[in-house]
Amino acid sequence: MDKWVKIIIDSLKEHNISIISYVPDISIDKVTKEIESDPYFKVIPASREEECIGIASGSYVSGVNSAIFMQSSGFGNCINALTSLNLPARIPIPIFINLRGEIGEFNIAQVTMGRSTKPILNVLNIPHVTLNNYINLEKKVSGNITLCYASKIPLAICISPLLHGGKIA
Repeated sequence: MDKWVKIIIDSLKEHNISIISYVPDISIDKVTKEIESDPYFKVIPASREEECIGIASGSYVSGVNSAIFMQSSGFGNCINALTSLNLPARIPIPIFINLRGEIGEFNIAQVTMGRSTKPILNVLNIPHVTLNNYINLEKKVSGNITLCYASKIPLAICISPLLHGGKIA
């Protein structure tokens, strides 16, 4: 198991996050495969990112912490759910976003949304951090999950291809 994968999984457990929803993606497959094989987690695959928002929000209001995994191209699909449900209702969800459209990207269709994800998060005032190396990685993941729940708003943990190696054509 890659070190970054173990750090994410350990941080999820540290914060009692047991429900994971995700839209399948080859780059985050390294972490979602490990989560699926761990009996601690209940994993719910979704076909669209806004479904993940609904699953995670419902989990939280029923007293169970949840997190979401998606890629940046799908982030655009869940903006309305975040702005009309999570932000006004103060429902915190750690959202792990695989950034596409960055260094090494081979698919031009991924570039626009990949480059727009962080500016959109800024406009929505959703805190975010980008994981691109191992420097303070544990603190960045765990500390930002703590911030997410303390501030009671969604928070994005963006995963760079510099950390996970990217998708190969």
